[in-house]
Amino acid sequence: MARVELRNIHKSFGATEVIRGVDLSIDRGEFVVFVGPSGCGKSTVLRLISGLESVSSGQILFDGKDMTRTAPSKRRLAMVFQSYALFPHLTVAENIGFGLSLAKTPKAEIARRVTEVAKTLQLDSLLDRMPRQLSGGQRQRVAIGRSIIRNPKVFLFDEPLSNLDAALRVSMRLEIARLHRELGDVTMIYVTHDQIEAMTLADRIVVLNGGRIEQVGTPMEIYENPANTFVAGFVGAPSMNFIRCSVDVDGVARFGPASIRPARSHDVSGDALLGIRPEHLALVDSGQGTFDAEVELVERLGAESLVYLRAPFLEKPITVRTGGALGL
Repeated sequence: MARVELRNIHKSFGATEVIRGVDLSIDRGEFVVFVGPSGCGKSTVLRLISGLESVSSGQILFDGKDMTRTAPSKRRLAMVFQSYALFPHLTVAENIGFGLSLAKTPKAEIARRVTEVAKTLQLDSLLDRMPRQLSGGQRQRVAIGRSIIRNPKVFLFDEPLSNLDAALRVSMRLEIARLHRELGDVTMIYVTHDQIEAMTLADRIVVLNGGRIEQVGTPMEIYENPANTFVAGFVGAPSMNFIRCSVDVDGVARFGPASIRPARSHDVSGDALLGIRPEHLALVDSGQGTFDAEVELVERLGAESLVYLRAPFLEKPITVRTGGALGL
């Protein structure tokens, strides 16, 4: 419901600069996910947008209006944290409607809107329960419901699923995706360290590193065309293999006894770094492949396996992702 613009945002805590010139435009109804290593500034950006932290310099605009110094309560935002922050002495219905109660909304209107939100989040059978009687996923849905009911312009999510187990994370990921579809034009800004969440939820991903934006793009743009070695190595699990090589005038990359012609055209020559994703390598019998290597470790993950290979001409082991049975 709001277009969010960040213009040359800087943030320092004392002498430490944690956000360094962030520029970004987020369209109305867009779902944007921030990813990056711990301490890169993801949550700080979210807190700056919400007004919980003040910027050191730069501007934050909603629909073209400067909100940089506007109080958090007047920004019409809703923020969902990894801790559910539910009131333990209130029922699910009372928790969802708490903001409306503070605003002196008539009780009949509160009841109507709580029922509407509960139906959207599939909480209608739980309205009389207390938070202690709920699962982690149900508590997170109540926290989201408490935000939805206020009709915010922007939703901010700060690692909302990090406290859930693996199965619940999948369930809630689907729930958040469904919610975004149903709410239509609501702008959502989401911070996570989980790359699966980023790849599956985002319209666009913002990769942060050291307080700077490394790349912005759709999930597949980021995955298939990383802007630099940091993005290439950070996005993807397991991470991309990097191999030092030499590129000849014909564009062929050579390392040890191996030679590979990269699939994409390039203008690189001389010493270079070759990046290969684990799923783009395949195992064959010794002597039949591009190069021979020794199997150091196999991690069997069920339908697929990760195989770690070592060779004298490689600086460190490389990873192969392979499916099916392995005769290793």
